[in-house]
Amino acid sequence: MKKIIWLCFFLTISAGLFAQSEAQRLLESVDRLISFQEDDLSAEYTIVKREPGGATESTVATIFRRDGEDKFMILILKPDADKGKGYLKIDDNLWLYDPVGRSFTFTSAKERLQNSSARISDFTRSDFSLDYKAVNSYEEKLGVWDCTVLELEALNDEVSFPKVKLWVSEDNLIRKMEDYSLSGQRMRVTAIPRYQKLEDKWLPYNLVMLDYLRSRTINGKTEYERTTITVSKPSLSELPDSLFTKEYLERVNQ
Repeated sequence: MKKIIWLCFFLTISAGLFAQSEAQRLLESVDRLISFQEDDLSAEYTIVKREPGGATESTVATIFRRDGEDKFMILILKPDADKGKGYLKIDDNLWLYDPVGRSFTFTSAKERLQNSSARISDFTRSDFSLDYKAVNSYEEKLGVWDCTVLELEALNDEVSFPKVKLWVSEDNLIRKMEDYSLSGQRMRVTAIPRYQKLEDKWLPYNLVMLDYLRSRTINGKTEYERTTITVSKPSLSELPDSLFTKEYLERVNQ
């Protein structure tokens, strides 16, 4: 009887470890598809924030990424009041450039971009397999997609959210994401209904975010801040090294 009990225990542990291993491999596949380790990436992002009640604000930015060297730049094009503002990341350093004061200040990838529901980290390379561990996984239907749902917990405090749930379709692309606080409070929900293919990689065409930290009750119904991001003009053309420098941000504003 003891041997049977120990065998059942061993099989249960083994099954759990196998499931975790499979979930981790799925995370690695997700990262490979939406990261650009071998190429530079540039694209234009249109970010429209709709506040509860209907007021909207729009931002247009060009984003440059060199994932293989962990570098990126965000350059604000519109609105005119913020034109020339930029974010520059090199290794572990992230600066915000103010063209009015011509000054650089350290900031965090956890910060909101233009006070929207999007965080700076949403525009960088995907590192789910390095920043999180999968603690649970199961299958679930999401619209037309058969998805694997991965429940993740952060491995470091540098990520924007300590807990995340991903809905990954059979093509290994993220279709939905829910972000949670350490206590389990849902903070944000993101849908990614469409992607665009760049050679053997994929880039979202649009994203829709609902911010659960910003809501109002209007006519008896809860409305959440909604941020819609549309990605256009993607390119894998090689970018000059000089682009990923403070001098470039200063020069482009002259």
